[in-house]
Amino acid sequence: MKKPSWLKMLLPFAPLLVAMTPGSAAPNFSAKNQDGKEIHLADYKGKFVLIYFYPKDDTPGCTKEACDFRDRFTEVKKLNAVVLGVSRQDANSHKKFIAKHKLPFDLLVDGDGKIAEAFGVGTMPVIGFHKRQSILVGPDGKVVRFYESVTPEKHVAEVLEDIKKSAVAK
Repeated sequence: MKKPSWLKMLLPFAPLLVAMTPGSAAPNFSAKNQDGKEIHLADYKGKFVLIYFYPKDDTPGCTKEACDFRDRFTEVKKLNAVVLGVSRQDANSHKKFIAKHKLPFDLLVDGDGKIAEAFGVGTMPVIGFHKRQSILVGPDGKVVRFYESVTPEKHVAEVLEDIKKSAVAK
């Protein structure tokens, strides 16, 4: 059956219709990190987990965001939180990005876009890279916040503030 033309036009916007909402259960997923190790969201139960999607390793905005997480990583850990970066690049690209910028957290491979899709994260039309969006998952496995629009220079401070507010509220 052929899809109507109006449906084809809406497909790029489909993730916006299913973006994670606060209080909903985060989908459990597994993905390989930069070293080929299988990472499962369930492994971090009891911790805050920031899953940040970014377009591409070693580009200006992505580097700024990653390095800000690196520079404030001690604060992240003190708040019982974990950072997982996710993009479509392969493990080798992630490994080089980590080495070049001394990143202390895992970068996950989402080559087929299934993780982004599960979380309702959009892709950039034509080039297909992930949009710069993040999801903060609480220790109970539920979404605390879906960051639909992320500014690399402000994101880390915003996430740390949200973790602090959420920890106090519980």
